[in-house]
Amino acid sequence: MHLSENLILKEAVKSLTAMRCGIDNTPTDDAVINNLKAVAKNIFQPLRDEFEHPIAVSSGYRGKELNTAIGGSKNSQHMSGEALDLDADVFGGLTNADIFYYIKNNLDFDQMIWEFGDEEEPDWIHVSYRSKERNRNRVLIAKRTSKGTEYSLSTGL
Repeated sequence: MHLSENLILKEAVKSLTAMRCGIDNTPTDDAVINNLKAVAKNIFQPLRDEFEHPIAVSSGYRGKELNTAIGGSKNSQHMSGEALDLDADVFGGLTNADIFYYIKNNLDFDQMIWEFGDEEEPDWIHVSYRSKERNRNRVLIAKRTSKGTEYSLSTGL
């Protein structure tokens, strides 16, 4: 099933952890599928069209069992199909910073997180989409600290 021209459902639900743990991560709720289509149409596909370059989905939909297995947030938008973690580095020629700034400056989104990395390049980008009416265009930075992961609002990115 295509979620957009360049993203299929299999890519958005694939998880090595799910495979290792024997977890079926296939969404059965139509609302989740519709949310995945919305994030694909409004975030993923515009990126693909702009850069004409493959972009990996390192994490998409996560059912509750998978989200628990990886230690995800209990309120993770991945569980409702509203979020994708994107990584351009696996194909070369495009950077995660390129993705981040394009989304920030050109697309409507709910929440975007510069995930770890350094000031020049995040390790990956978390981005979510709800709807034009509900999106917050909230930008966060995730950093690893001695207390775990800490999130702060972006002021300088």
